[in-house]
Amino acid sequence: MTQDLSRRDLLKTVGAVGAGALVAGGTTDAAMGEPAMTPIQTAAAARPAGEISELFSTSDVFIPPRGRTFMKFSFDFPEPAVAFGGHRFSFLIFTDENTYGLDRAGMKATGNGDTLTLEANGFVWAGGQEKAAGKLTARFTKTGTTIEWDIVAEMDRAIKTVTTVIRDVPRGPISVGGGALTDPKDGDVLAGYAFGAGDLHGEAPVSISTPVAVVQASDSDFIYFSTCDNRMRPKRYYFQTGEKAYRVEAIYEHGAWQQDKRIVVPRWRLGHAATFDAAMQAHMAQIEKAFHLPTWEARTDAPAWMRNLAMVTTLHGMHYTGFIFNDYAKQLEILRWMATQMPADRVLVFLSSWDGRYYWDYPNYEVPGRMGGEAGFRRLITEAQKLGFRMMPMFGTNSANRKQPVWDKIKSGATYKLDGDLYNINWVDWNNDRHQDAWLTYMNVGEDSWRNWIEGRIASVIERFGVDAYFLDIVGGHVNSTNGDMHEGTRKLILNLRAKYPKVACVGEMPYDALYEFIPMFHAGNNPRWQKYARFFQHLSAPAPGRGSSGVHEWGFGKFNEETLGLNPNAIPTLQVVEDTFTKHRATMAAIIAKAKERAGIA
Repeated sequence: MTQDLSRRDLLKTVGAVGAGALVAGGTTDAAMGEPAMTPIQTAAAARPAGEISELFSTSDVFIPPRGRTFMKFSFDFPEPAVAFGGHRFSFLIFTDENTYGLDRAGMKATGNGDTLTLEANGFVWAGGQEKAAGKLTARFTKTGTTIEWDIVAEMDRAIKTVTTVIRDVPRGPISVGGGALTDPKDGDVLAGYAFGAGDLHGEAPVSISTPVAVVQASDSDFIYFSTCDNRMRPKRYYFQTGEKAYRVEAIYEHGAWQQDKRIVVPRWRLGHAATFDAAMQAHMAQIEKAFHLPTWEARTDAPAWMRNLAMVTTLHGMHYTGFIFNDYAKQLEILRWMATQMPADRVLVFLSSWDGRYYWDYPNYEVPGRMGGEAGFRRLITEAQKLGFRMMPMFGTNSANRKQPVWDKIKSGATYKLDGDLYNINWVDWNNDRHQDAWLTYMNVGEDSWRNWIEGRIASVIERFGVDAYFLDIVGGHVNSTNGDMHEGTRKLILNLRAKYPKVACVGEMPYDALYEFIPMFHAGNNPRWQKYARFFQHLSAPAPGRGSSGVHEWGFGKFNEETLGLNPNAIPTLQVVEDTFTKHRATMAAIIAKAKERAGIA
């Protein structure tokens, strides 16, 4: 959906590595994230704790860059650094109007090799040509080979972001978000948590679903960067390459709605492990605790039928243009046949675009007459449930068409990004005029009017038609908005619905780590590491049997793999049904069903 990283490409990444990143270049074992061996560079020798060095943004990195890179200052910006634990640490402070560094003359470090406090009184801007009032305190501790540091920053204006710059990180293959270790050669790497840290356009970062980065410094030394934050807030990692070491930025972004002049940055952690898996386990243990993640076995929000699923079938409804793939009567006919092929109570039916023109009719969620009207929809749900199927309609967590009459009632829920810019969904060519359409706005469930609206529409469908589950489209698309905490709004939406309808399950799309606390099943994001907490099925845009149609999704066509039947080994087998699937490719449907039964041990 973007110029540089389409929505489909993002979903492919999510499906492959759970939104952990793949960085260009190198050879890896994708299943285990183990690197192909590449030369490891050694960083400079350690400096005594507390030593302050005069450094700049251009110090110890390639100038000009030698590979892929990102925007940066075209001059030497001061980055005075304090030494601790074999690394040098600098700090940058960002407001809505400028970038600030520490004033070297006001820096004082006290402590030793185990604990150290850096106090900085006064900031600089304009590349050090000007000074500003401000204070930053960083406290470091070292336990074994693990370094942790806390930061408090204060200014006379709201602070939006604080960056720690870490130097003397040996060059080697990099993993971000738990993805495969990959050698960036002489290029740079930028990763954003989550949903690209809200940046999917232009010079976009790799989108990661958990804020961790790992560098393989040697065969038995894996350096990991992690955060001890217990709230979902954007993080970024930037690896800038030098001759022997990386200059690493660990970036914390404050809540856009808070406008605080004094912020306490959650603790950062830099650790060492003997293997990649051990480095990841240290991070996973932290997020399990921080976000209260239940294991799949311990979940109380996954009903028995969900635990017993053998297959999901996506029944495509109405395209954006109004083209109908399968109306309600045809969907029921398909399900009646399917019930002759396998136990219906082992199948979840995903009703994509049941509510009219895909995305255009968001956020009305009314039953369209062209699909069969309320009577037809009720008959579909009731008769399918009698056969044993579980029925799940789709809702857009964060999308609304400004041309719909309801817009004036919900427009205060529009997302405004960190700098106050309205976030419109203007990167899809829905009508194929080769221009990206712009009638959709990205909405924030952290704002009451929008959350109340979407909660009401879901509740209405549950009460009127008795569905078994509801699907939240792009629920993992977290954006740091000025009008409320999107993650906490998502939690409130789901828990409110769960309190009212405890037997109705929530299923989401494109997870990030904190969502596993209250969503037990996802569409895309099926990396084996996350199977501990949830289950997954395949994206609705996956090629359908035959010509590989993406159904209601905007992609169009892909290649259906006849050998694998398009099935992912890490996801519940998923059968995509478009307009010709049942009439022309029923044998392939039967083959997919047979494979699903085989996986589930159904005779």
